[in-house]
Amino acid sequence: MSFGTQNIWQDVSLTLPAGEVSVMLGPSGTGKTVFLKSVIGLLKPERGRVLINGVDMVNSPEREIYETRKLFGLMFQDGALFGSMSLFDNVAFPLREHTRKKESEIRRIVMERMDMVGLVGAEQKLPGEISGGMRKRAGLARALVLDPQIILCDEPDSGLDPVRTAYLSQLLIDLNAQIDATMLIVTHNLDIAATVPDNMGMLFRRRLVTFGPREVLLTSDEPVVAQFLSGRREGPIGMSEEKDAATLAREQRTAPAYAPRTPAPQLEPSPGLPPRAAVQRRRERVLGMLPRLPEAARAAILQSYAPAGPIGGTAS
Repeated sequence: MSFGTQNIWQDVSLTLPAGEVSVMLGPSGTGKTVFLKSVIGLLKPERGRVLINGVDMVNSPEREIYETRKLFGLMFQDGALFGSMSLFDNVAFPLREHTRKKESEIRRIVMERMDMVGLVGAEQKLPGEISGGMRKRAGLARALVLDPQIILCDEPDSGLDPVRTAYLSQLLIDLNAQIDATMLIVTHNLDIAATVPDNMGMLFRRRLVTFGPREVLLTSDEPVVAQFLSGRREGPIGMSEEKDAATLAREQRTAPAYAPRTPAPQLEPSPGLPPRAAVQRRRERVLGMLPRLPEAARAAILQSYAPAGPIGGTAS
């Protein structure tokens, strides 16, 4: 996919499993935000295609693109709230613009979504009167009001401290438990990446390095993945771009080996919420592809499912 002479990414093909949470990682400048905006047709490259349910979001008639966009809810990196409008009016904006619902119905929906993200009581505040974390939650509530089938989150942790990031991680899992929507999160944050998604992918050098069950990436010995997850300087990722072959060869001779990683447990919904419907669907899907996965990923998957009963052997 290209803009002018710049090739942002190419040969990126993936299927987001329905109802599951997926994360896309990648160093700065790899086109992750461009990827999200291209998916819903907000950016139109000069070359390339983005197919959503058979609709080309680049070249299809505008009416088809508009109708397909209704499948999505988008949480922007900075919240993208209107500064002169209250949080209530910000969240209500899509309903007032794109539906003919009565104001009483709009109020009911908005308050339900604000309750889901923990903002009841703040609905009359202006964006400038609240914290960055609250603005992000308001942006997430707005993304939910049209009952999207797919939710895209562009670096939802950007600018948040570790404590607020932990709350946000739990909120994303809780929302998935309540609405069973497909979610795609772009992030640099390894805490979110390690504990929230069912599936993970990584973009690098204009290509999709990998995409699949979280255990595949979290146990990968692919050099760029191992470097990114460990935060080490040694590896293909440089300060501003990929390193040259001579530098990589020199590092390979002197750098210590990466230690094997054990995936952290995935977060579960908060007490009182229903179980995530995606969990059982994912279990069946992942076990079906088990023979095709790398050995380390297979071992991690079997270990994660062991408490639920024997899989491919006797659980201990």
